[in-house]
Parts: sequence; structure tokens; C-alpha cells
Amino acid sequence: MTDNDCRNLVVVLGDQLNHDSTALNDFDKDADVIWMAEVADESTHVWTHKARIAIFLAAMRHFRISMERRHWRIVYRKLDDHGNKGSLSEELGAAIRRLKPQQLIVTEPGEWRVQQALQKVADDHDVPLEIRVDAHFMCNRDEFAEHAASRKQLRMEYFYRELRARYDILMKGNKPIGGQWNFDKDNRGSFGRDGPQNVKQPKSFRPDSVTKEVLELVEQRFAEHPGSLATFDWPVTPRQAATALDDFIENRLAHFGEFQDAMWTAEPYLFHSRLIRRDESEVTESARRHRGRRRCVSGQASSAASRRRVRSTDSRLA
Repeated sequence: MTDNDCRNLVVVLGDQLNHDSTALNDFDKDADVIWMAEVADESTHVWTHKARIAIFLAAMRHFRISMERRHWRIVYRKLDDHGNKGSLSEELGAAIRRLKPQQLIVTEPGEWRVQQALQKVADDHDVPLEIRVDAHFMCNRDEFAEHAASRKQLRMEYFYRELRARYDILMKGNKPIGGQWNFDKDNRGSFGRDGPQNVKQPKSFRPDSVTKEVLELVEQRFAEHPGSLATFDWPVTPRQAATALDDFIENRLAHFGEFQDAMWTAEPYLFHSRLIRRDESEVTESARRHRGRRRCVSGQASSAASRRRVRSTDSRLA
């Protein structure tokens, strides 16, 4: 790769590891370059659990491998690469100076902090930045702004109902199936004296060589952070995430609603999914196909809607 041969420098962030990302629309393998960077700042600006750091880095490295197998050009900065500045802004600035792209492209970041940092780097280097809509959510920022504009008070319940109706989730005509919008009063179950019975443990994923390298790096670089990686077995690839979703729907979704807020000693997961971030439409559609009780699927749909509401509210208040 030489200077002056980059049309678009496509920034892929650690929570946007999807081959269908809008940032990759119209990607030209001969003219464009994907840029990714592992930087310490993203794990230290907020005190972060070791497992969360490892999940992000392992997922990013597996994504890089998948793109290289497609023969897509990618510039990837590892956390332990020589000269890594530890800052997203500094690393991106260095890439711009080296590759001299005509334009930067990114799917809208999940944090205003990151979006503002990227915009400043682009402005400082006099390079246009195109920010594309994040299609992984069931409601984009503009749609939420429209929802919020006519309301003096924002309530999750009304936003949830609006999305249910828009996407025909658990609906019969314009009415909710079962005659009610949620089953919250039924979803506060607790366990008897003997505790939860016959809870099937979530699918476990043994770390491969890529993930093992990340685990060693995290233990070394973030030794003071909370948590342990001794039993790390989280899904870090799309295939593993799909397996985890199927496992959740098959084995725990039926009881998720009733016990979604319950806790029990030595039961870290109970009926939860261990899904970090899947496409919300995909998750909701998978749950909808399940023939379990409505209240458990309703709980999962509410969870998907709440993620968009929290993120959109953050955007509205920034």
C-alpha cells in the first residue's frame, strides 16, 4: 500500500463488527481501506471489567481476519503494536497523514464522545467525514427525535408500544396479542427456598489462539482492572453469537420473562442470554418465531427497544 491510493478510509469501531455495516456499503476493494485500532483510552476512560475489554479486542481481531480472507484492504493497529499512542484520535490522525484519504466514512458511533473526537480529527486534517446511519437498531436517531419532539416527558412504555406497532411484533391488527402491552407484573418471579431448578447453563466457547493472545494481553496491560479471565468463555465471533442466541431461545427464553430480574447465589446467568450486541431485528425475529409464552418474548422485545431508547436519549441530551 502506498500513499495517495486511498479513496475512502472506512473507520470500523469495536461495536460495529458487521459485514453488513452501512460504513461498508459500496466499499471498493481496489480503492478503499478499512481502518481499525485497539487503543487503551477506550478501556480506561471508564473503569472497565477485564472480560469486557477482552470481548471487544477478541471480536475485533476475528473481524479483521474475516475481512482479510475476503481480500479487503485493512489497516489494523493492535494495542501492543510499537508506537501505539493509546488514543483513537491520535491513531486515526497518523493513518490519515500516511494514507491521505479523500474521505473518511463511519457508521454513527454509539457515543457522542467518539463521534465528536472523529469529527475533530477530520476537521484538523481537512478531510470530509461522512457519518452513516446505524442500521443495527430498530429506530434511528432522527426517528427518535421525531418521537420525542411532541412529548414533554419521555417514557419507555410509549416508545416500546410505538416500535411494537411499527414492526408488527406480537400484534393482532393494531392491538397487542393477549390484550396487554406488557407482562411486567408477571415478570417479577422469585425462587423458592431451594432456589432455581434445572437451569441449563449457557453455551460455553473455548478461546482459540487469537482469543488466548488477547487474554494474555489484557491481563498484562490492564492488571489493575476488576474481574478475572480465568474462565473466559464468551462468544466473540458472529458464528458463536448466533449459536449463543439459538441456545438462549431453545433453553432459557421460556423462563426469561418471569425471572428476568431474579438473582441467586452462584448462578451468574440464570435465564439470561449472554448476548452482548446482536442485530436487534434479528434477535427479535428469532424470539418471535419461538412458540413459548408471550410474556418471555415480550420481555426480550422490550429489552431490544430499551437499548435504542437509552442510546437515542443520550443523543438527544448531548
